[in-house]
Amino acid sequence: MGFNCGIVGLPNVGKSTLFNALTATAAAEAANYPFCTIEPNTGRVGVPDERLDKIAAIAGSAKIIPTQLEFVDIAGLVRGASKGEGLGNQFLGHIRSTDAIIHVLRCFEDDDITHVEGSVDPLRDLTTIETELLIADMESLERRVVSLEKKAKGNDPESKAILPIAQKVLAALQEGKPAKSVSVSKDEMHLYDQLQLITSKPILYACNVAESEAATGNAHTQKIFDYAKSQGAGAVIISAAIEAEVSTLTSAEDQQEYLESLGLKETGLRQIIREGYKLLNLLTFFTVGPKEARAWTVYQGDKAPQGAGAIHSDFERGFICAETIAYDDYIGCNGEAGAKTAGKLRQEGRDYLIKDGDIFHFRFNV
Repeated sequence: MGFNCGIVGLPNVGKSTLFNALTATAAAEAANYPFCTIEPNTGRVGVPDERLDKIAAIAGSAKIIPTQLEFVDIAGLVRGASKGEGLGNQFLGHIRSTDAIIHVLRCFEDDDITHVEGSVDPLRDLTTIETELLIADMESLERRVVSLEKKAKGNDPESKAILPIAQKVLAALQEGKPAKSVSVSKDEMHLYDQLQLITSKPILYACNVAESEAATGNAHTQKIFDYAKSQGAGAVIISAAIEAEVSTLTSAEDQQEYLESLGLKETGLRQIIREGYKLLNLLTFFTVGPKEARAWTVYQGDKAPQGAGAIHSDFERGFICAETIAYDDYIGCNGEAGAKTAGKLRQEGRDYLIKDGDIFHFRFNV
């Protein structure tokens, strides 16, 4: 699996410019990591991972298949979106289906670009959007709870199980707290997830700054980083203008030289991917052979059978064992044969916790 991020923000904060720039950057980065447009507002990009290139070179893989990240550009939300203002609920619905939210905040001054609120204040903008998302969740859950109560009275077991969680979350929303503020046990998590609440999703704040402030940030970005830290959220400083320029450079050397001239080490796309993986507690494992080298994404805490299931449900159902080589051992031993000779190839069973960079060959029987 990959993951998908809904890009939200007020109008004229650089949200769609950033979407176009990120996807164009992806298209320009390398042939191994292509970008394709699924719909006009949705882009899918291969996640760059140097480890995948290295193991593919050792194995002589004919194809390299990265894991994928999907961006969904949600049309600009406005004050009153939860009540149907602007394009309102249509786009709130789109956000519900994403894994995480990238909230783009305008942190640059430019008299030529009108701000919908009349001035640049990213903390105010952040509060505006998050209030709309909270109200949308609250009104949705109020209707859901009424329905669940009726079904629970009729002894519907699923409704009886989920109702107490829905009521607990609704109480928090009514107090102005997001759904993610509610403590849910591991056993209850699958019921909580069924509520599909926007304010339960991880948030990455993307501070869109002028080109000259991309390396240093400014007073606006500092406020956002402080707020993000207080909320357990992530934050990055990026410049849509820089991403747009990088996307026009065809060679990796030219891109790197341009970034370094601005005091930067990497593109905004790579920052967002890295922070997104952190937010969602994701890790990557690999499969490799002469035909293809491929990256797969699972959650931290997933075990070997779940990794097998990421490839095909039959692999999980008939799981026998996972032949496993750590990434460093694969590189150090120059491939599978060397790792096997050095005793670095292990057979792991059902309880093995997947580690980032593991290289697997799954044995199964169905």
